[in-house]
Amino acid sequence: MKLSTQHLLGIKDLQPEDISLILSTAEQFKDVLQRPVKKVPSLRDVTIVNLFFENSTRTRMSFELAERRLSADTLNFTASASSVAKGETMLDTVNNILSMKVDMVVMRHSASGAPHFLAKHINAAIVNAGDGINEHPTQALLDAFSMREKTGRLQGLKVAIIGDIMHSRVALSNIYLLNKMGAEVTVAGPPTLIPKYIEQALNVRVEYNVKKALQWCDVANVLRIQLERQNQPLFSSLREYSLAYGINRRLLESLGKEIVVMHPGPINRGVELDSDVADGPSSIILNQVENGVAVRMAVLYLLANREN
Repeated sequence: MKLSTQHLLGIKDLQPEDISLILSTAEQFKDVLQRPVKKVPSLRDVTIVNLFFENSTRTRMSFELAERRLSADTLNFTASASSVAKGETMLDTVNNILSMKVDMVVMRHSASGAPHFLAKHINAAIVNAGDGINEHPTQALLDAFSMREKTGRLQGLKVAIIGDIMHSRVALSNIYLLNKMGAEVTVAGPPTLIPKYIEQALNVRVEYNVKKALQWCDVANVLRIQLERQNQPLFSSLREYSLAYGINRRLLESLGKEIVVMHPGPINRGVELDSDVADGPSSIILNQVENGVAVRMAVLYLLANREN
């Protein structure tokens, strides 16, 4: 089976069959990662450039490790240490890199739509590693993989996405994916951090009371408050946010049921999640990190082997 697309620009562009194929391929690669020798020759002689115009730790390391596990040749690019700092345009930068015979580009950029722009101008497979407040498709895929691994299903699963919905590319990609795979989605948080008309536009429920959202859901995917993307105060203080929307052990115990807790990272401990939740038995946060490598291996493998 092959993906229906040459690039991974966003979940919005994928068919449910594409998502299923990526998740089933990731299962096979996760088995590979449990072996004593964790490397396979699947992408030998394939050259991949990691093009990061925005800071990243987990995503970048996960992609780099996935590429090494697949035996690809990897080139790492950081905008702050390149000619971009001297005024070179993004397209010139990429064309210079492609002249070195690069096959794939993994790209993170602060501007929404940057990977889509590249895909129209260069002849290489593009993987969106996060663009502005638009999408973060591989995070949504690893979240879905982790949910399905823990609960056994996506169809009919009740997922609450809690926190800064307004500025989160993770939220948007998760909503697209969960809707395509038959899950039910509620978004929860302060009214100032939830876009207007999101119910009609994206087919989700909206809840402003975090306890009610947790009582409804099977899985809570808790998002980081993205202060760096807020150009004006949208709530009174981090302490007030924590008191109203933070999740602690006492709140989880009051639900009278077990739920799964997730977070894409980095965590603002004591704000979105207390440490006794982030590190507690309900949390699968470290599983998400582990699964990220397998999912990104699957994406790179399927794109590299797509018959054009």
